[in-house]
Formats: sequence, C-alpha cells, structure tokens
Amino acid sequence: MTPEEKKKAVAEAALAYVESGWVIGVGTGSTANCFIDALARIKGKLDGAVASSNATAERLKKIGIPVLDLNATGDLPLYVDGTDEATRHLHLIKGGGGALTREKIVAAASRKFVCIADDSKLVDVLGKFPLPIEVIPMARSYVARRLVELGGGPVLRSGFTTDNGNVILDVHNLKILNPVELEEKLDHLAGVVTNGLFARRPADVLLLGTDQEVRILT
Repeated sequence: MTPEEKKKAVAEAALAYVESGWVIGVGTGSTANCFIDALARIKGKLDGAVASSNATAERLKKIGIPVLDLNATGDLPLYVDGTDEATRHLHLIKGGGGALTREKIVAAASRKFVCIADDSKLVDVLGKFPLPIEVIPMARSYVARRLVELGGGPVLRSGFTTDNGNVILDVHNLKILNPVELEEKLDHLAGVVTNGLFARRPADVLLLGTDQEVRILT
C-alpha cells in the first residue's frame, strides 16, 4: 500500500470506534483529514464534533457535521487524530501541523484517544521528528535558551502563528528516553503554552497502516 492508502485504511478502521448519538473530538493533519472524509458517510450517526483547529472545523462543516464548543459539550467519548511519531508505549510527538495545544486539550477531555498513522510513524525512541513547542511570543528567546541547556536545537517555525496567536519552536536533536518526565519539565518553563509530547496522556489505541493490514496496538 502507498502511504496515502495506509492513511485511508486507518481512517476507515477508526470508524468502528464511533457510536450513534456521540459528539467526538477530531484532530488535525493529513491523516485526520482522511478520517473526516470517511466520517462523511456516517455523519448521520453523530450529534456533532469538537475540532482541534480552525482548519478541521472548516472541513467538518463542509461535510455537514455540526462543530461544537468543548465548553458546551463537557467530556467526550472519543478523540481521533494522527501523529508525527509514536512508540509501542503509545507515547506520541504531535504538532507538525501546529495545532498541538488544542489537540492536547481535546485529548485530555476524551475518554478514549484513538491515534491513526501509517507504519512509518512508529519509532523505538521519540525525537527524530523535531518536537514542537507552542510559546507566548515574548518568551520565545528565553524558552529557546532553556531548550539549548536541555540539549535541544530550537528553531523558530518561520512565518507561522498558531490558532491561539502564539509561535512554535521546533526542537531538533532530542533523544527522548523519558517522554513523561520531559513533557512535565517543558510545561513548567515560563512562557510555554504546551509541548508536542503526548505521554502523560498517551493514545489508548494506535491503528497502524502497514502494507498488509491495519495493526491495532493498545
């Protein structure tokens, strides 16, 4: 299967986790977009969706799924999203598309997080993909200095502003052996909104598209 076919296969497989009458959380990015396209066929089952980005909200509205505010819905039964890297422990790096903060909020508010990805995203150790960190603009250089002290190589994502009006530092050269600990440490830096490690709240299920089939990791 091509990478695109793998994305479509895992998006289809994720539909099995959707039940009638639910409001679900929907992620951001190319694999999440495949899931939205698949949802179009069963949109009558859903009472609505909470979007993790403005782009996802637009795509959901286009196929006729009502987009709701998380403050109004309360906790969600399900969140479906892609990832930039994943381990067998279901720890993730997310935020390549820049929506990490809202993705993290929706994941935290969901009882089950189903992550969908092609098998190129599965790694033994996180960190080859640069770790995105959303930062309040005035703290950019302060946070960058602290990241250098931690052994990272932070690079400002040029010309990019998040949906929350902040900037992103993409941190290279990190070999993340203890993602839970690092996630906590980074979130305590003044000026960091959040970071792209999803380890304290990892995925519950990883649907992995391979050449032969969709593998389910739990």
